[in-house]
Amino acid sequence: MKFELCIVIPCYNEAKFFRTRDYLQYIDNHPFTLICFVDDGSSDNTLGVLKSIQIKFPYRVDVVTYKKNKGKADAVYMGMNYCNTHYDFVNIAYLDADLAVSLEECTGLVNYLDENIEFVFGSRIQRIGSTIERKTSRFLIGRVIATVISQVLDLRVYDTQCGCKVFSHSLSQQVFTERFISKWLFDVEIFFRIIKIYSHDEVLNKMLEVPLVRWVDAGDSKVRLSYFYKLWIDLYKIRKAYR
Repeated sequence: MKFELCIVIPCYNEAKFFRTRDYLQYIDNHPFTLICFVDDGSSDNTLGVLKSIQIKFPYRVDVVTYKKNKGKADAVYMGMNYCNTHYDFVNIAYLDADLAVSLEECTGLVNYLDENIEFVFGSRIQRIGSTIERKTSRFLIGRVIATVISQVLDLRVYDTQCGCKVFSHSLSQQVFTERFISKWLFDVEIFFRIIKIYSHDEVLNKMLEVPLVRWVDAGDSKVRLSYFYKLWIDLYKIRKAYR
């Protein structure tokens, strides 16, 4: 069976707040979408929750597991490679398990892909008609980080770190060939890899940043505020590696 879309969902200790009903409803209404959960060494019952969903939809849900926690970057890398190896599909995305961006809105981003645009990513821009709920502290820190990242990439990108990104099948096969340097800034590495594939001059014709209609902070981020001080080291390593 050829799927229209694969969605990779990295999961780590999600059992307590996992939105099982939302996932079941979405899967039931989207027969040509595959959900690939990656359990990143959870210490709670996350794997049991994921397996219960897989039992109900054995042909449209897959579960990949790590025995030890390796971080979101590796979970995304593992899930994308697993789907590229085991399934036939048109497009592929990754999305945060807490559904800060809904499955439906992630699916809607696929409509922006065409023969030219091969990479679409959501952007948490507060505007009239949108609902973007985010703690003030995280918003301010995020804007500082985003501004620096934009300068490092030499691209006018508003939000590289939103956890909703969609790729054409062919592009995903080129981007996810190697593991990432950083556990949390791997999104920046994705942009560097795409720039390398298309060249800096051509890349703007291959990607599109789309303002989200709704993004709601679940309040249980696995990234600690203390990482704000460590990420600069990661950013230096990334810039050095890709430049």
